[in-house]
Amino acid sequence: MTQFASFTALTNVPTRVETLVIAPDVAGQRVDNFLLNYLKGVPRSHIYRLLRSGEVRLNKKRVKPDHRLCAADQLRIPPVRRAPPTAPQSAPAALRQQLTAAIVYEDERLLVIDKPAGLAVHGGSGVQLGLIEALRPLRPQNELELVHRLDRDTSGCLLISKRRSMLRWLHEQLRHGTIEKHYQALLVGSLPKSTLTVDAPLRKNQLRSGERVVTVDMHGGRAARTVFHSQQQLGAMTLVTIRLHTGRTHQIRVHAAHLAAPVAGDQKYGDAQANRHLRGLGLNRLFLHATELCIPLPEDRASAPLRVRAPLPQVLAQVLSQLDH
Repeated sequence: MTQFASFTALTNVPTRVETLVIAPDVAGQRVDNFLLNYLKGVPRSHIYRLLRSGEVRLNKKRVKPDHRLCAADQLRIPPVRRAPPTAPQSAPAALRQQLTAAIVYEDERLLVIDKPAGLAVHGGSGVQLGLIEALRPLRPQNELELVHRLDRDTSGCLLISKRRSMLRWLHEQLRHGTIEKHYQALLVGSLPKSTLTVDAPLRKNQLRSGERVVTVDMHGGRAARTVFHSQQQLGAMTLVTIRLHTGRTHQIRVHAAHLAAPVAGDQKYGDAQANRHLRGLGLNRLFLHATELCIPLPEDRASAPLRVRAPLPQVLAQVLSQLDH
């Protein structure tokens, strides 16, 4: 058995069964995230196929993708042929400068970046280079890892750990709901009351084309809670602030559409006619921005949490100004 302590690039060796003993420094990670890092060069779809088929075993039993590893767990990985290692793709100089300027907070353990809209947080699914891959060469001395994710078309506060111990701590806080995540969005429609809590379970579905779509499923979905607060009425549209209590895929967008008030600029769940009108006002993206994170720190739970904000992008502020007039 192999004692697994860190991620290393693997060669395209003849495939064989591997049994890994999970070391303490990677305990707490989801099984799927662990495999995506360990089996570099293997398509995501194939990794999830191995998990669904039961070929990946944890302590000699089948395991679900979202199960979290514990120290001393034994993980069996079936024979998998991996692509030979390639030199990491270098981010363009303009992107490196943009990301450096977008860092809104950094200390020795974590950083928060104001993610630009249109940039995926990681590579894969046709994306060769994501934010995390572009950021790592700028901090080669750190173990940069995404703590959570934002949709490609969403901008704003994205939390990244610089140490494995901090990643475990932050994931624990996410599970317990102690990290506050706040957003601002423009909705096409209005809310029936000024503050509205949506408790609607969500289920991920994949179409034949491979496109991923999330739907409300009151029986088979995973619990999801979003709190919308009306901030300003702008004709037929509403500017809202949002508190996200869970972190499901496309959660805000699907819950807004469930209220018959989809997020402006949403090409998947939104109002096509309203989106065409808004493009005439300069909105060529999703009007959804992660405005603030409130993060408890591990050294003193009694102290005030760290609050980090990312201002509304100028292009979104201009759209609001035009609607207001």
